[in-house]
Amino acid sequence: MNTRVLQGRMLTTAGWLDGELHLDDNGRIAAIDGRLAAGGEPARYLLPGFIDLHVHGGGGVDIMQGGSAVSHVGRTHARFGTTSLLATTMTAPRAELERVLAALGQHSAVRATGSARVLGVHLEGPYINPGKLGAQPDDAVAAVMAEIDYYRSLAPLKVLTLAPEIAGHHAVIRRLSEDGIRVQLGHTLGSYEEGVAALQEGASGFTHLFNAMTGLHHRAPGMVGAALAHAEYAELIPDLLHVHPGAMHAALRAIPRLYCVTDSTAAAGMPDGEYQLGSHTVTKCMGGVRLADGTLAGSTLTMDQALRNLVQIGLPLAQASNRLSLYPADYLGVTDRGRLETGAWGDIVVLDPQLAVQQVFVEGECLELANA
Repeated sequence: MNTRVLQGRMLTTAGWLDGELHLDDNGRIAAIDGRLAAGGEPARYLLPGFIDLHVHGGGGVDIMQGGSAVSHVGRTHARFGTTSLLATTMTAPRAELERVLAALGQHSAVRATGSARVLGVHLEGPYINPGKLGAQPDDAVAAVMAEIDYYRSLAPLKVLTLAPEIAGHHAVIRRLSEDGIRVQLGHTLGSYEEGVAALQEGASGFTHLFNAMTGLHHRAPGMVGAALAHAEYAELIPDLLHVHPGAMHAALRAIPRLYCVTDSTAAAGMPDGEYQLGSHTVTKCMGGVRLADGTLAGSTLTMDQALRNLVQIGLPLAQASNRLSLYPADYLGVTDRGRLETGAWGDIVVLDPQLAVQQVFVEGECLELANA
């Protein structure tokens, strides 16, 4: 069997090693040869490829466009070190969701050349509170299991966001969690008590923690309080716009396996201007994406910038990496991604000492970044 060799300081499941990583011709890690990392700055870092569980778009394309949009989005984010992702939908009428999910089911079955692997779908809405839409369109409805089961027949549903305070949603949480789907609490006006009850029913995470949910007050802890007090996992957008670094530190200290997402839109990787986010037109300006009324509407974040932001606010590189790769993989129950170890997929991001992307490997394929 032929192997290819990468050299550098590697963040492996055994810790930092200086040495060589061998890729086999099936796209998996054949061997890791190294010694405990010495002091000083290496010429380059080898980290597990980033796993983004909340991606609405990129490169000028929105997931809700359907068709081959997911392949274009996957190629865009792969340029920035994302090696696998969940295609994330917006709240929309049933007919539109059917169309989009059917396309996602078709186009995510096989990884396109040069693209990140699409692990499945994050259904963000329509089962949210109409009083906490954020940038979601006003098409919220209560969840019905027959409808969700139909959506699951169209595409591999891995994560579903809902508001737990809506009547009937606790039964949905129980059923979906029994089926292995990760139910996240988000776009919610629910109380602390309603959040805790949902966790007891099987909910496993929180969607873009702090954003589009009831906040923390010392006499009304809200959904944020439920997360900080009881969650093992939650997602957070570390673009330094959605959440203040102080709040990020509080969450990082309270939630053991907090992981980071981009919540990226079609504007990611693109110049300032107008883009689509579901049925909304949004504007990218000064590093953010907003509706006409100024509401934040997703982000322009990429995962390599998320890594640099986490390091900038004080996280060690290994911990920052874990929150972009290992923890999201573990959250989905994926054991052969998000880590550098023998037998895992060759999903690797190579960074220079300033943490700029030099190379990206997806399932052993070395991407042509300049032409992506």
